[in-house]
Amino acid sequence: MDARSLRALAHPLRMRILELLRLDGPDTATGLSRRLGENTGTVSWHLRHLADHDFIEEEAGRGTRRERWWRAAAVSHQLNTTDFRDDPDARGPLSVYVHEIVQQHFHRVAGYLAEDWAPEWRDAGEIAQWSDLRLTPDQLAALNREVADVVERYRAASGQPAPENRPVVVQLQSFPREERTPREERTDRPDR
Repeated sequence: MDARSLRALAHPLRMRILELLRLDGPDTATGLSRRLGENTGTVSWHLRHLADHDFIEEEAGRGTRRERWWRAAAVSHQLNTTDFRDDPDARGPLSVYVHEIVQQHFHRVAGYLAEDWAPEWRDAGEIAQWSDLRLTPDQLAALNREVADVVERYRAASGQPAPENRPVVVQLQSFPREERTPREERTDRPDR
């Protein structure tokens, strides 16, 4: 994703629209406005903006001149945040984008926890954290590639929807963290 695309996408409502189209499939401005609690004209404007930047496309052969159906574009947009760290014009849009992505992830997890799932689905889901790893940058990158490969393997095997299949969201956040020095080793405390 380049800076121009980032600026076009980095708006909370546009990101929510794109998320709904990616997760639930095609919809109209009217349908999206109902789901989002927004004005149809506002949603239509944002849909056109997303289409101008190739994030979504009109679904041909569906709807009428007054009712256009939109779907997420079949292309993948990857964002490497390091590409924008030295661009002062991209800092604001990057901040909005990252904030909205984190909010979307949080709301998906909170929604899952609040919903009443049958035991087999409730027990199959997992929210996990491993915080005892110590890795090099190369090892962290390799871990991320391996997890992505596993997800791709399952995506390829998922095939056509079946009665026992449900849409599944896989979220993974993996990043380094600053290491705190144990209290007794800190050098910034005043001497007594």
